[in-house]
Amino acid sequence: MTGETSSEDFRATLRSLRVWDGPLPAFDPGAAPDEPVALFRTWFTHAAGAGQPEPHTMSLATADGEGRPDVRTLMLHDVDARGWHFASHSTSAKGVQLAGRPDAALGFYWPAVARQVRVRGRVTACGPEESRADLAVRSRGALAAALTGRQSEVLDSEEELTRTSAAAWERAGAEPDAPVPTWTRYVLAAAEVEFFQGDPARRHTRLRYRLAPEGAWTRELLWP
Repeated sequence: MTGETSSEDFRATLRSLRVWDGPLPAFDPGAAPDEPVALFRTWFTHAAGAGQPEPHTMSLATADGEGRPDVRTLMLHDVDARGWHFASHSTSAKGVQLAGRPDAALGFYWPAVARQVRVRGRVTACGPEESRADLAVRSRGALAAALTGRQSEVLDSEEELTRTSAAAWERAGAEPDAPVPTWTRYVLAAAEVEFFQGDPARRHTRLRYRLAPEGAWTRELLWP
C-alpha cells in the first residue's frame, strides 16, 4: 500500500464502521457461576467455537516507574485457580515494569460474539522450573524468538535482527532444551473481573466480580 490517507478518508472510513449487527449470544448474569474463572473458560471456549480469530490474544496494561501507563498485546497461556498466565522476558519493558509495580490489568475483546473481559490484579513471577516448562511446550519458533532475546531494546539495523534470528532458529532446532534464563512465566491473581456482553440496542450487560478480603467473590451489575 502506497500513499497517505487523507483526514477526510480516514474519518469517512471510521464513520462507516459498524459493530454487532448480527445475532448475539444471550447472557443471564443471574445464572453466572460464583467465581469468574469458570465463566471465563466458558466464554473463551464459546468465542473460539464461534470463529473468533486468536481468542487467546489479550492486552496487558502496566505502569512504569514514573506511573506512566503502558499496554501491549500478548498471548494467554492458561487460566486456573491461581489466575491468568502469560510469559515474557524478565528484562523486557513489561518484565521490568511488573517487577517495580506488580499491579496490572488484562483486556480480552471477542467481536465475533460482542464480548469483552477485563481483569485487574497483582502479578507474580513463577520460578525457573515452571518458566522453563512454559517454554518447553511451545514451538521451535517461540524458542527461537526467546533465544533472540533483547526484547524492547533499541535495534541498530534489520540486518542485525536477521543474523541473530537465523542463529537462534538454528540453535532452537539443534538444542530444543536450550536454556533462556530471562524467560519468565507470570500469573495475574485477579481482584476484579468484569464480563461485558454487547447488545445491538446498546443495553449492554456488565457483570463484575470483586474479591472480598476474606477470599469470597461478590457479584454486581454495572450500568453500561
